[in-house]
Amino acid sequence: MAQHKIIFAGPVGAGKTTAIRSLSDIPIVTTDEDATDMTTNRKPQTTVAMDYGLIKMDSGERVHLYGTPGQERFDFMWDILTEGGLGLVLMLDNTRTNPFQDMSFYVNAFKDFIEETQLVIGVTRMDESRKPELAEYSKHLASLGMMVPVFEVDARRKRDVSLLVQALLFSIDPGVVSEA
Repeated sequence: MAQHKIIFAGPVGAGKTTAIRSLSDIPIVTTDEDATDMTTNRKPQTTVAMDYGLIKMDSGERVHLYGTPGQERFDFMWDILTEGGLGLVLMLDNTRTNPFQDMSFYVNAFKDFIEETQLVIGVTRMDESRKPELAEYSKHLASLGMMVPVFEVDARRKRDVSLLVQALLFSIDPGVVSEA
């Protein structure tokens, strides 16, 4: 039985835990703790080690979903969690002050992993803030020398997150038929 691993990363509050919860066929494992720093401005609890969920495919294959902590002080977990991963789903919050700075930071932080695998980007909270638009994300990525799929995503909606994962799988293998 084949085992696969997809990593979700991004800043605090971008929807990583929620995205994994919306896709997982099992109750997710979280390592949320009370926020004790500036994170409390975004949410009361934050992931300190990882989130974990699982998609069970009809074929018997398993897709393991790992969410990284968003805070840089937990970046030691990023290398641990990406080991053996197929690709990265970068979640960005459109209501943050500078989502392009967030994008550049995480693309750089996961640069080696992205170079070996693939990347897709899901932009959350566009219902709360329409600016910047998706085309601006693509333009910023082009300035970084990257052509990466960017999607508007409601992390609470299984269909949205599933399409994001399918895009990642398709970018890895255009012949893949996803059941996610």
